[in-house]
Amino acid sequence: MPRRISGKKKQFIVIGLGSFGGSITRELYYLGCDVLAIDKDIEKVKKYMPYTIHAVQLDSTDEEALNSLGVSNFDHVVVAIGDNIQSSVLTTLILKELGTDKVWVKAENRHHQNVLTKIGADLVIHPESDMGLRVAHNMASEKIVDYINLSNEYSIVELVASKKIHNKSLLELDLRAKFGVTILAIKTKEGINVSPHPDEIIPEGSILVTMGSNQSIRKFEEKGI
Repeated sequence: MPRRISGKKKQFIVIGLGSFGGSITRELYYLGCDVLAIDKDIEKVKKYMPYTIHAVQLDSTDEEALNSLGVSNFDHVVVAIGDNIQSSVLTTLILKELGTDKVWVKAENRHHQNVLTKIGADLVIHPESDMGLRVAHNMASEKIVDYINLSNEYSIVELVASKKIHNKSLLELDLRAKFGVTILAIKTKEGINVSPHPDEIIPEGSILVTMGSNQSIRKFEEKGI
């Protein structure tokens, strides 16, 4: 079992302990966060209890029951209910009405997302769709190592440096001016250099963590790297 990271603890609620909610619960625990986990299924509650400060069998559409837990006192609430859109929407609505500051919700489809957005969800998550995008981009280009969609227009993409830019510095390449992309980090066998200096030399085979518009990144991938 991975070692838990110590430090100042943030407090989270995860509602829905399927594969998505369960993985979030475990990872938050290892990151040193306090997690209150909620699910209607007692077996799931028992399964994830070791990763929580408290795990509760509860119907999250019960406003009185949620309110009794002091949900508005937590930093974030993640609604990860995957098999019941109505419960997901009602839970989100109740959380916002109770004054919960940040509510992140897993959506099953675009219609679900539209409703969640209208009732005040702070972030809507599409795990299956997002993973599909990442796999598609990885399959479509040998240069792409990983892909994160930030919005309809912007992304973060990890690209493998080719011979074309081997031993050239970021200053020499001037990627922002030429392609409109920003290098957030450079990964090599030695480690990762976050916010690299303009004089940083790029070796062939290193991975550039690149951010920009989808059009700019595509242009950089095709012509710059």
